[in-house]
Amino acid sequence: MSIPRDVREFLENYPDNVDDPKASANFEFYSNVRRCRPDNCLIDEIHKQFPIQERGMNYESQPLQRHEIRAMKANTAILGRIMTSYKTMLDFYGMRLISVDSGLVDRSLPPRNFASRYNNLAHSSHNNLRISRILKCLSEFDLEYLSVGFLLHVLWEQSDGHGLNTPGIRSSMDKWWANCLRDGEKRSRVGELIRKVRSGEDGYVFTRSLYRKELSRVTGSGDGILASTKVVDTPGDAIAKTGVEEKLADVTSLSRTGDAIMASTNVVNTSGDVKNDIEPTKVEQKPDATSPET
Repeated sequence: MSIPRDVREFLENYPDNVDDPKASANFEFYSNVRRCRPDNCLIDEIHKQFPIQERGMNYESQPLQRHEIRAMKANTAILGRIMTSYKTMLDFYGMRLISVDSGLVDRSLPPRNFASRYNNLAHSSHNNLRISRILKCLSEFDLEYLSVGFLLHVLWEQSDGHGLNTPGIRSSMDKWWANCLRDGEKRSRVGELIRKVRSGEDGYVFTRSLYRKELSRVTGSGDGILASTKVVDTPGDAIAKTGVEEKLADVTSLSRTGDAIMASTNVVNTSGDVKNDIEPTKVEQKPDATSPET
């Protein structure tokens, strides 16, 4: 299966892009000092933005710049906001992040109704574009282990969980989402698991225990994730925290009320959802630049 043009450019880290040192709208927005249009909200008020190095559906939005990526990756508060945005969108899709350390994902717990959220995700194809964008964004900030956790959770649903198994979801999963991993080993293994599920060779079923095992294998998250096949709502998966993971570990100690960053009245158009000329979507359902799809 050929890789779509936009994904190839992503994998090559956008070789034609030229960094604009004067453009810092995304950094300032994620620093909580600029507001977005049209909602006029700060990031701490919405947590639904995922900047990437591509033009979005909002033609006024600023693509993420390379100097912004470096600055944002070095900022613990910003990494915490990216994590919060990811959790927010998982919740919108009927899912929850079990462990910040391992990337383990499961269905939302009551009183949240994961079934209605899954139905929206499966039958509203504009969601596919947003997920492609989320996965690309996570890669930009060295958080691909979260992408693997999401992808393998969806694969479990399709194989053994009896959910998210529509032709549209499978198409986006196989051609777009699974390729939004710059780490070649991770991308290769996720692709191999998808092919095994699709072919059904030897009655292969991607069970929950296999999900945990493969997540540990692909992300190098240690044996702690295999401690139980029962999904619990407490973190505790063992992982070696280095680089970005160390910064994320510090996020839990942050308090918004103690954040030294002060909000201003500056307004910015942050990068909107990526417009993909290939991935199927319903044009009449294009989202705005600041709201999740409903």
